Amino acid sequence: MTEQEAKAGENGTPETNAELNINTDENLSGNTHLNEPVPEETELEKLRSELDEMKDKYLRKAAEFENFRRRNAKERLELIQTAGKEIILDLLEVLDDCDRAQKQIESTLQDENVKQGVLLVFNKLRSTLQSRGVKVMESLHQDFNPDLHEAISEVEAPSEELKGKVVDEVMKGYFMNDKLIRHAKVVVGK
Repeated sequence: MTEQEAKAGENGTPETNAELNINTDENLSGNTHLNEPVPEETELEKLRSELDEMKDKYLRKAAEFENFRRRNAKERLELIQTAGKEIILDLLEVLDDCDRAQKQIESTLQDENVKQGVLLVFNKLRSTLQSRGVKVMESLHQDFNPDLHEAISEVEAPSEELKGKVVDEVMKGYFMNDKLIRHAKVVVGK
């Protein structure tokens, strides 16, 4: 008697390996599907992940471009506002001369018509500069601020409340469109 015949059951059919594995096809052995590699991602999932990456890159580039556009517009506005800064700085020296001349004219000149004519010219220069955004800095009797003032000397304060404050203004300071363009030269009380 052979081994197959000995293993035959009561119905007389021989038992083989294929017959013992009930979860497989008749043509496959029972553990072959376990050895196959499982696909990690389907092609659709790969395309979706690539699409998500591209969307993320697009959003980042769009945000970067928007920031660039804003920064460029801000720089352009600042450039326009300070376009004639050098010319205005030169005109400030002329304005200083006008202020000194005005003090002299008011104290010495007798002819009222000449005095009024010269003052009209000085006022026109001041108003033209104001229309371009130039403003005079108020420094007298203000606290000394090294960001705004340049101290050229220090003197004894005439009163206790003027200690650490501007006692005299030698040269006026100016702003142009709320930006400092010239420091005020001042005398500080100690």
